[in-house]
Amino acid sequence: MRIFFVEYERMHFQLYKEEILELLREYPEFSDYPMEQLKADLEALVGWKNLTPIQDPKRVYTIAEYKNKQYRYTMSEYAVEIERMTVRLENLFLDSGNLSMNYFVRIESALSEMEQMNHQEPNIVNEWWSNLQEDFKRLNQNYQDYLREFYSGKSDKIFKSVEFVVHKDRFISYLQEFVQQLQSKSIRIENIIKNLSRKTINEVLEKVIESELSIPHPDSEIRNLRENVIRGNIYGKWQSLSDWFVSTDKYPSESQKVLDITDEVIRKIIQNAALIVQLQNWGISRKEDYKKFIQMFAQCETVETAHKLSAHVFGIQHVRHFKVNCPRSTDSINSGVFDEIPSEYELKPHTRTYKPRMYKSGFESKNLEKLAQRNQYLKKLEEDKRLVTKYIRDNQLDISQINDCISAATRETLLRWIAQANLTASKSGRTEYGQAFRLKKLEGSHTLKCEDGELVMPVYVFQFEDE
Repeated sequence: MRIFFVEYERMHFQLYKEEILELLREYPEFSDYPMEQLKADLEALVGWKNLTPIQDPKRVYTIAEYKNKQYRYTMSEYAVEIERMTVRLENLFLDSGNLSMNYFVRIESALSEMEQMNHQEPNIVNEWWSNLQEDFKRLNQNYQDYLREFYSGKSDKIFKSVEFVVHKDRFISYLQEFVQQLQSKSIRIENIIKNLSRKTINEVLEKVIESELSIPHPDSEIRNLRENVIRGNIYGKWQSLSDWFVSTDKYPSESQKVLDITDEVIRKIIQNAALIVQLQNWGISRKEDYKKFIQMFAQCETVETAHKLSAHVFGIQHVRHFKVNCPRSTDSINSGVFDEIPSEYELKPHTRTYKPRMYKSGFESKNLEKLAQRNQYLKKLEEDKRLVTKYIRDNQLDISQINDCISAATRETLLRWIAQANLTASKSGRTEYGQAFRLKKLEGSHTLKCEDGELVMPVYVFQFEDE
């Protein structure tokens, strides 16, 4: 069957038994393989529907040859898929997954062109749909294959090895970069899908179905059955793509699950690395090391030799810097502690009854500065109040009616009011200016333009009570 599959990949679909025998005998295990055994094996494979025999009347020259039925053999569709799966299983550990972001870029680009596909030719629509599904399939398979390696039994053994500590930073950096890119790309793709109307989606998917049906196939007599299968397949693939990026009320999106799994993997890597380092340090006694160091210092004949040994043993990470408010004898930055004149530092007792001597001195009045700061603060409050209250019309402030570019302070004030009202059961609150209001949430969302960016938020309406 492997010989048949190799020849199938070379576009050599039909083989005579003589050709099969010749190819078999190239292997040392089948050097003495007889033709009678081959015929029996071919009949068994035909009976198991692995091979399909095709009678070849062109090579028949006698009645005896006709009765012997010269056949050509070809693989059945099931056998081809089984052999493909076998080859893929043999190379399973050679193919490694990756967390490439190119698929997100291509998927975003393809979805941006979706509205234009409704006016394209069927062959262009078919090519667009095939590329989109291929990118989505590779994205799904790659991240599953890559993250699966972190949950296999072999990976647990590797993570707990000392050699893994050296490479942990590369894994963490690679995963964190993927998380950052996935967060930004998935949100953009989610917004594109949400902005597509249901009518546009149905029209494009029907165009894809039309392009699939326009491809001629030999089994045209079962066109209606093919159409139902293709329709269900295409709509199912689109639903899978949508669920991957868009969350629902019942279930989070697949991209969110990937983020959670990746965070868990990063936490697992850091935890294992910390445990390995901790295990390495357990049971280590420095008592003998300290004894050796003391002996070495005791054998130093001069202070200079002791300095050199200290620098070699302890290094610069244990240096202590002492600061005193005493004048130095020299301003040179190259002079050491031992080059300075000794200075005195008064130590205070740590007894409870000790009280330091109090020296009376005057103080400077800062009333003018306080008044200026107070006026500046009140002015800022008045300005913030003016910027917010200008959007109140007829005792009502509608977030969706704010189309201006507002300041960060105004945005923070609105969000503070919303948070205050959401903490109460009655959805009511009171502003810092004394105005009572009730909060009402409407359907949809609104993009609030701010000086430091844009905020996509639900539509809220503040209904203020009459003063």
